[in-house]
Formats: sequence, C-alpha cells, structure tokens
Amino acid sequence: MSTVKEPGPTISPDQRRLTPSVEEHSTPRRGWLWIAAAALVASGLGGAAWFHFAHQDTETTHLVLQGNIDVRQVNLSFKVEGRIETLAVDEGDPVKAGEVIASLEKRYFYDELRVSRAKRDNLAAVLARLEHGSRPEEIEQARAQLAQQRANLALAKSNLERGQELVEKGGISKEDLDVRRETVSVGEANVKYAEQALRLAEIGPRQEDIDAARAQLLEQEGVVIQEERRLADSDLVAPNDGIILTRAREKGAIVQAGETVFTLTLASPVWVRTYVNERDLGRIRPNMAAEVRTDSAPNKVYTARIGFISPTAEFTPKTVETRELRTDLVYRLRVVVDNPDGGLRQGMPVTVTLDLSGGD
Repeated sequence: MSTVKEPGPTISPDQRRLTPSVEEHSTPRRGWLWIAAAALVASGLGGAAWFHFAHQDTETTHLVLQGNIDVRQVNLSFKVEGRIETLAVDEGDPVKAGEVIASLEKRYFYDELRVSRAKRDNLAAVLARLEHGSRPEEIEQARAQLAQQRANLALAKSNLERGQELVEKGGISKEDLDVRRETVSVGEANVKYAEQALRLAEIGPRQEDIDAARAQLLEQEGVVIQEERRLADSDLVAPNDGIILTRAREKGAIVQAGETVFTLTLASPVWVRTYVNERDLGRIRPNMAAEVRTDSAPNKVYTARIGFISPTAEFTPKTVETRELRTDLVYRLRVVVDNPDGGLRQGMPVTVTLDLSGGD
C-alpha cells in the first residue's frame, strides 16, 4: 500500500528573497572565528620564538650554577706544652690576624732561657780566651819556671860532682851517689818540660781548639734561639681574621703541643662548592670572574672568581657505557668569594653567575 505525501506550503519567489537561509547567516561568523584563531597562533609562535632566542642569548653570555658556601676552619693549638694562663676570647668572638688569643705560664720558659744564655756566655768567654792567645804575663811566668828548673838542674849536677869525689874518699855511700844521679835526671826532665811550656805559651792555642770552641758556642746559640722561640710560642696568635667557632680548653688546663684549644672560622675569603656539567666545562677557566647571590639577600652581589676546577669527573654510574651518559658528567668547582660583611655562612645555598662574554 503506497503512502501519499501531502504537499507542503508553497513559498513564492518574493518571500524566498525576504527570508535568508541559516547557511547564509553562519558563513560570515565562521570566517571571523578562523581569523581570530590564526591571530592567536601567530602571536604564540612569535612569543615562543622571542623567549627561545632571548633565553639562548642569556645562556650564551652567562652560566648560572647552584652551590653551597664552604667556610674554611682552622684548629688552633700551642706549639709547646704548658699550663694555660689566659684565654682572651670565647665562642662567637671575632678576632684579627696577629691577635694573642691565649697564653701559657711563662716562668718555666724564662728559667730555661736564662740557663741557656748563661751557658752561651761561658762558651763565648772560652772562645775569646783562645782567640786572644797567651797573655804577656803568662809567657813571662813560663820563662821564669824554665829558669828555675835550669837552676835546680845546675845545683843537682854540682851535688853529683861533689858526691863522686866524696865516694872515692869514703865520705858518702854509693847509695847517696845514686840519689844524686837521679836528682840530675829529674832536673833535666823538668827543664825540658819548662822549655815546651814556654814554647806553647809563645805560640798560643791550636787552631783546632779555637774551631772546636767556636762550634760549641754556635751550638749553644742555637739552643738559646730555640728557647726564645719556645717563649714566643707560649702565646697563641690568630693566623687570620675570623670568628671563634669552638673553645675546647679552659684556663688552668695543661695542654700538649698540637692539642686543639680553639677552632677558628676564617671570615674571608670563603669558598663556594658547585658543579658544572661536561658540556659547559670548555666555557670556563680558572680566575674567571663571577657573581654570587644568596636567597636571604638576592640584591646583594658578592664578587668572586673561579679558584679551582677539578680534573676528575664525578657522576653515577662510574663508567661511561653509552654516548648519552657522557652528558651526565659533572666537575667540581671551587669559587673563591670575598665576604667583607660576613653575610656568607657555612652551608648557605647560593647562586653563582659566570660572565662568559668578557675577560677575567
């Protein structure tokens, strides 16, 4: 069975011209939407390109690294043993280079120094006596002794001659005559001894004796210098400007040489420990100028320079097995920073900016 479709209303040509269609209304609106979308895409691409080139220019002229402050510390101790007499500073106190911050009792050092100086003076007198030689009075004394021994020998010989005459007549015994002969022999020996003594007095001391005395004096002078240095070392002097971090000993304690008394934190310069990757390693060099900023005072700029670039790479894993892993290599840097206001503290995170466009 077929269905007959009823005819719809008839529209005249004039009515069709007066009533616009839906498609004719939507065509201009869709065109404007496409134009707006194209403008947004163009502006986004332009902004992305500007950011890319600006960021690329910054990376080309500057290298920004992150690191931490590494403040150097020194353990201060006496070079000599003794009992602590004074402690001039405490924890947190600032000190200047050359300032005496502690001292030991000095009386023992003074006593040892006096003994050493007395020995030195004695040896100096001995050397002077040897260098000056025999005095004229000593030479005259030796000559007088020689004359006396010669006179004694002449008397002994005369007694021997009379004894020989008497023994023939029976006036003395042979034993008495033997005694007189021995007296003559002793007199002759005494004369020889006196002659040699006079010769030594006239010649003076041997050069070897003078050299030995001079060496002994030099040795003792070295001992005096050591004692003077020990006395000076009884004062503990700050080697650099800084702040006392710890105080390990108290007044009255007996300390040995090298035993820590204070720990000193050096105020300036301080170090920044940071790392640079392998790709940027060729862009930096020692003594390159840098700027350091902290999070606590971002507008404060500290002047710095690269002090050390580690020759050894640090990364995990330990061996490079692929080309991609080579880019993960990092090298440790030590950046030396001036810290005039003391604002940089141990462990503080900082930002290091290296200027790659200029010189040192």
